[in-house]
Amino acid sequence: MDKMRMESVNITDKNIEKIGKMFPNCITETVDADGKPKKAINFDILRQMLSEDIIEGEESYEFTWVGKKASIVEANKPIRKTLRPCKEESVNWDTTENLYIEGDNLEVLKLLQESYLGKVKMIYIDPPYNTGNDFIYNDDFTITGEEYAEESGEYDDNGNRMFKNTDSNGRFHSDWCSMIYSRLLVARNLLSDDGVIFISIDDNEQENLKKICDEVFGSKNFVAQMIWERAFSPKNDAKFVSNSHDYIIMYAKSLSQFNIGRLPRTREADARYSNPDNDPRGVWQSDNLTVKTYSASGDYKITTPKGRVVEPPAGRCWSLSKKVFLERLQDNRIWFGADGNGVPRIKRFLSELKYEGMAPTSILFYKDVGHSQEGSKELIKLFEAGVFDGPKPVRLLARLLTLANLKEDSIVLDFFSGSATTAQAVMQRNADELYKIKYIVVQLQEDIDENSKVYNLGYKNICEIGKERIRRAGKKILEENSDKEGIENLDIGFRVLKLDESNMTDIYYSPDEYSQ
Repeated sequence: MDKMRMESVNITDKNIEKIGKMFPNCITETVDADGKPKKAINFDILRQMLSEDIIEGEESYEFTWVGKKASIVEANKPIRKTLRPCKEESVNWDTTENLYIEGDNLEVLKLLQESYLGKVKMIYIDPPYNTGNDFIYNDDFTITGEEYAEESGEYDDNGNRMFKNTDSNGRFHSDWCSMIYSRLLVARNLLSDDGVIFISIDDNEQENLKKICDEVFGSKNFVAQMIWERAFSPKNDAKFVSNSHDYIIMYAKSLSQFNIGRLPRTREADARYSNPDNDPRGVWQSDNLTVKTYSASGDYKITTPKGRVVEPPAGRCWSLSKKVFLERLQDNRIWFGADGNGVPRIKRFLSELKYEGMAPTSILFYKDVGHSQEGSKELIKLFEAGVFDGPKPVRLLARLLTLANLKEDSIVLDFFSGSATTAQAVMQRNADELYKIKYIVVQLQEDIDENSKVYNLGYKNICEIGKERIRRAGKKILEENSDKEGIENLDIGFRVLKLDESNMTDIYYSPDEYSQ
């Protein structure tokens, strides 16, 4: 029983709660005068969140890294850019509600806050895995653009900064952490209160990503770290262990407001239920009546219908008190086996399950959600050629769309779009359910190697592959569902927008420059 509070409300605690809702990365723990743990504010991080400049002070393990404060500044820094329409590359410009945006995703995320603040139900991203071979975004954390250009020369045609983050780089992990941290800080603002984010990752940065997400979204909003079985057969040439999995980290914006989508029941699951005694309440499965924890209320003898006396195993007891057991017995909810002389068990009826559908598991088997080779085959089937390395299979994204518990008009965002699997998965879900889920996908114009087969097929950058995939997938989905009533309303279009410098004139003046 809780004791009555003989004091007024602690305003400090209330204020800390309010700050925590706005800036979960500023909440830390300390101890009070009695040595008991309590929540507190990390004022250094809070000052940094509210400052346009880098706050001086030592950075230590909290989790931290070189450039962390600078990445916060980068996330909060305003930009003077705009999204320019590109109608000639779009599909159904006048009617579609889907967006394909080209440009640096950090800057795009900042612009999206103007229209989509708190409106995105689901975010999925598949960022660079930091293997030492992938190019990653570089966001001027400690040097100017000119200095960086002079040192690395890694600019694309649109001025986006990228570099190959090799193991020899002294900031190998720090650069990656800064890159993802700033983007997640902004992305969180776009999520609705009942929204959820999924992030694909491998072993290289899984541990760091989990710590970053604990800061950005709050550890209390962690839902699961799922394991995706991406390979269907072992690599016999592996030096040590054949790595057959990736991770998908899942966080809610607010766990108390998020309801996970459950999976349709399978024939396998339903086969576990039967009705050997023709109970009018339908099929059921039996559950053990004994538990390991001893309780005096559950320590009694049970007599079977055939007269055999049964006691719980030594050191255990019945899970029901004698009173409740007799009530269940009277209601025909106790099963003694077909011969009426077995160990008593509780009947669990399928019709009385607490939730509809099945609880998802933390392991995503390839037989249920596809593997990486399936993702590649899907693109080959669409393009009649291999055009992208390591795309995620549509079935994997379909599972995540289910877990996100989307409404029929939800918004889904993917700001590392790659081959645009997310867009195809959304269109397929809309076709299956006749929903109007909208997608926003963002992708940097990463150039394709001129010596590659893909370049010779006519694709000069990843965006060209992504847009063409959506065009082809949309037509294919319409054709496969042509006999479905209402399918003519399926939105298979998208508006192409490209990040560009703003042409708005600077209208800020100091007082001495202004006169009537």
